[in-house]
Amino acid sequence: MNIKKIIPKFVFSIYHFKLALLSALLYGFPGYKIKVIGITGTMGKSSTVILIGKILEEAGFKIAWMTSATIRVADKEILNPYHMTMPGRFAIQKFLKQAVIQKCDYAIIEVTSEGIKQFRHKFIDFKTAVFTNLKPEHIEAHGSFENYRACKGKLFLTTRNCHIVNIDDDNAPYFLKFRAKHKLFFSTKKQGADIVYACLKSGGFSIEGVDFNLKLLGNFNIYNALAAVSIAKSEGIDVNTCKRALEKVSCIPGRMELMAEKPYKIIVDLAHTPDSYEEVFKAVEAMSHKRVISVFGSAGGGRDKWKRPVLGRIASQHSDIVILCNEDPYNENPEDIIKDIKKGIDNFCGFEILDRKEAIKKALDIAEDNDIVLILGKGTEQLMFLPSGKIHWDDREVVKEILTQKR
Repeated sequence: MNIKKIIPKFVFSIYHFKLALLSALLYGFPGYKIKVIGITGTMGKSSTVILIGKILEEAGFKIAWMTSATIRVADKEILNPYHMTMPGRFAIQKFLKQAVIQKCDYAIIEVTSEGIKQFRHKFIDFKTAVFTNLKPEHIEAHGSFENYRACKGKLFLTTRNCHIVNIDDDNAPYFLKFRAKHKLFFSTKKQGADIVYACLKSGGFSIEGVDFNLKLLGNFNIYNALAAVSIAKSEGIDVNTCKRALEKVSCIPGRMELMAEKPYKIIVDLAHTPDSYEEVFKAVEAMSHKRVISVFGSAGGGRDKWKRPVLGRIASQHSDIVILCNEDPYNENPEDIIKDIKKGIDNFCGFEILDRKEAIKKALDIAEDNDIVLILGKGTEQLMFLPSGKIHWDDREVVKEILTQKR
């Protein structure tokens, strides 16, 4: 019996709110003692957090950040161990407390719809709220896309100082309706007052006449960088400082992370939604290569089943060989997940290897010179949830282990 179906929703709301209050009390309400920047959206949150963190650091500030990739407080940085983009209330309040103790000037946090639903954003005085973009995700958990968007909007409802919005996104008008003392927008398409505009150029972009040449793979990182520059400008940081900081960043952990270049490229990326798949494959197609070999699955546990055949279709259209495997099946039958993915694939050309390590090994065994092996879905995640229980996992560690064995 699913207890969530028989207990009224308001009971869970009260429970989550009280946990948020208790955690804030326990750690002395640290969310009111530091400048906090909250970044929400479907894609680009982690990258934007890290990029603005680097800019603030370049400007001389001491920073802390919490992302799905890494958690950093001052000079100490660790991989996110929680398997959650926005960890639980006690973890967040503890992180903020540590940031205050270390005398950090800013704490930058990814804010998710599920986190807001469970009041993890409460008892934090967000100075700035940032909207990156919005695409269908977690629809089954929220009931509809409108409910998902409304959850994201609550960050803007409770942040009254500064709002920063990607006005190129179709959902921008929804986020623009919330009141704030200051509003700043960013775009690669529109120019005007209060708009941080990036002029796209071959090999990069420019802002206010200053050329930026990112080392990060994928043109989608232009928007992440633009969001970070917009936050910086709202804090009075000049564009040249932004340029210096961003051009030093060569990699975001688990985001188009290049694990090897020769004799074939190996790329690990967190992509797990149709839109993020499209962006990743677009970036891969811009690289010189012979074949694309994709290794992926789809998270189970009854979540977002609608996207499984869509992921299969996108990957098969852009890959020469597809290898389907476990991602996070939880208690669902992994074979059923694979069957759902294959519904979107015409003339399946590839392999079904449930064991993710064996699937990655197969990809590296068949890869030839100038191929690209793309490992999608988990990035830097440190756990995998199988029907038999959770195990330690890191796609990047597995890649390194297999490459060592092959030498």
